[in-house]
Amino acid sequence: MKNDLGKDGIRKLVWAIAIPSMIAQFVSVLYSIVDRMYIGHLAGIGVNALAGVGVCGPVVTMIGAFASLVGVGGAPLASIAMGEGNNDNAGKIIGNAFDLMMIIAIAVVVLVYPFAEKMLYVFGASETTILYALSYFKIYLLGTPFLLLATGMNNFINCQGYARIGMISVLIGAVTNIILDPILMFVFHMGVEGAAMASVISQLFSCIFVMTVLLSKHLPVRLKFMGIDIKTCLNILKIGFTQFIIIAFDNVMIISMNAVLQKYGGEQLGDVLVTVNTIVQSFMLVVTMPLGGISSGTQCILSYNYGAYQMDRIKEGIRYIAKVCIGYCVLMFAIAWLFGKYFIFLFNKDAQLVELAQNALKLVTLFIIPLGLQYEMVDSMTALGQVNISLPLSFFRKGVYFVALFLIPVFFSVQYTFAAECISDLIAPIVSFITVKKNLPLILEWRMSMKEEQKVTE
Repeated sequence: MKNDLGKDGIRKLVWAIAIPSMIAQFVSVLYSIVDRMYIGHLAGIGVNALAGVGVCGPVVTMIGAFASLVGVGGAPLASIAMGEGNNDNAGKIIGNAFDLMMIIAIAVVVLVYPFAEKMLYVFGASETTILYALSYFKIYLLGTPFLLLATGMNNFINCQGYARIGMISVLIGAVTNIILDPILMFVFHMGVEGAAMASVISQLFSCIFVMTVLLSKHLPVRLKFMGIDIKTCLNILKIGFTQFIIIAFDNVMIISMNAVLQKYGGEQLGDVLVTVNTIVQSFMLVVTMPLGGISSGTQCILSYNYGAYQMDRIKEGIRYIAKVCIGYCVLMFAIAWLFGKYFIFLFNKDAQLVELAQNALKLVTLFIIPLGLQYEMVDSMTALGQVNISLPLSFFRKGVYFVALFLIPVFFSVQYTFAAECISDLIAPIVSFITVKKNLPLILEWRMSMKEEQKVTE
């Protein structure tokens, strides 16, 4: 079912698009969580194997950030073009996005594979966990083209109002992964290699579905191979850079956290605390991925109406999407504090690990409620093409995190390092809200002045 981005009620649109996008992102989290859940219960090696795969987690997600660089970069541009009634330009954007995605996918595999082991050591692997990390990562890396095409090009289905079809593409991969994980890991005794193989096969199935939909005649704007246009590609990369840097730095944050925990935890606690971080960050994926599904999934509403010069709908959309984002964070805060222990049990029931993970989870989620506001403020500016605002706001949050991350273990026990997350989640949303409130009227006024100039020209 297609949603009319220019005419349907804003609240109806937000829910019609946000729910499938949120579900799609939640389900996509199952890729990593299901892998980690099974790995944590491998007989005799669970804790160390989980730490090893946990080291891979941020690296894998960072590679996936290239899908957002192109997908989230191109989708708002395509939506604005469709709002202007220029479907030919929208098709040109989608075609160039595909070309970019293929170039990046091949480049990532070629450049990263030879240095995989060195990278994993830098990112927190130890002599004990490197075997598991390397076994998982090398197989997973080979599936990069499927991953980037499936997740990146899916944005061009969503931006045309077909959020449910976009959700189905993710469901196909997640269900396949859940089925294959225990078969490959335990029936065929492939261990962590089986978990990686299950993910690659799942991404292949999602990729086939997405490409089939984009090439079909049912979409208003379908994928056409028109050759690379440098200007279009640069515009895509310019808009997508904000989302890319958000995801990339989120993973640099996790990598840095692992390195700090390994350094200050020492031989006695280092690997255990990295395992704790793997579990905590798995929960944070359940928070941030669906949250991003709401804020970035609904960007098409803002972008389309920006292209159509419907400013009141933009203001109403930003307000309502922010409320939905905050509401989701309230729910996840309650789950973390009331039922966090049961989430930890999914991975391992070692008494020391559970106690450390419970304390860390409460620290990390202490201020996740304002995080909902942060996500919408940044993504709304990206949707309107205002990377000069969204990018600094994103960098500011990361900067606060890194300052806290490196100072806390110097003055306090290493376990309090997890508080770096909640400090950044409190300060950054306040700054973002003030910035957007001040600049949004100016942005919309400038856009309307362009409409008046067009009338004079005509």
